[in-house]
Amino acid sequence: MRLIRNILAVVGLITLLGGGVLLAKLQPAYSEFDPQALSIYVDFVEKLLESRDPGVAMTWSVPVDEGISVEEVKESLISIATDHSFNYVGESAFYKAVEAVTGEPYRHVSFLSFCDARVGKLMVDYRDAYTGFMPCRVAVMEDKEGRIWLHSMNLDLMIFGGKELPPTLKKEALRVWENMKAMMEGAASGDF
Repeated sequence: MRLIRNILAVVGLITLLGGGVLLAKLQPAYSEFDPQALSIYVDFVEKLLESRDPGVAMTWSVPVDEGISVEEVKESLISIATDHSFNYVGESAFYKAVEAVTGEPYRHVSFLSFCDARVGKLMVDYRDAYTGFMPCRVAVMEDKEGRIWLHSMNLDLMIFGGKELPPTLKKEALRVWENMKAMMEGAASGDF
């Protein structure tokens, strides 16, 4: 156990030193980065080192309170989205596709999509690649133990991880991200 801890400490030190060298080389470009970029990347690396999984590090996850059904969670997400002037644009029932292919029952995994077309337009007008973040999705899933979770892409990297966004786009992207988190937290606790 001590050997593993020491190896991880060395890997961490090498990573930090490598990051320092990289930052020194990238200083001219980095000066244009969002003021919060460094703290966002530190959080990402901490989650990556803890989980050893980039998918986990890039995802924002909320466990659903016991006793709340999948259908109640979905209804809650849609209701809260409406309260935030956020459009529900559809659901993809992944578990049904798995069942159709395998012929066997599968745990619930579905993807609900939401959109704020005005903010989406700002994003597309700013950078075509931002369409990859659209529409905003929330996965409603039952884990292998039967617990329901909500997962979404953590938008902090898109909002703060590079060159600072234009003020209007940044403000609206933050509003969308706060709405997404409010939807997920509210649905996870059974709010409508």
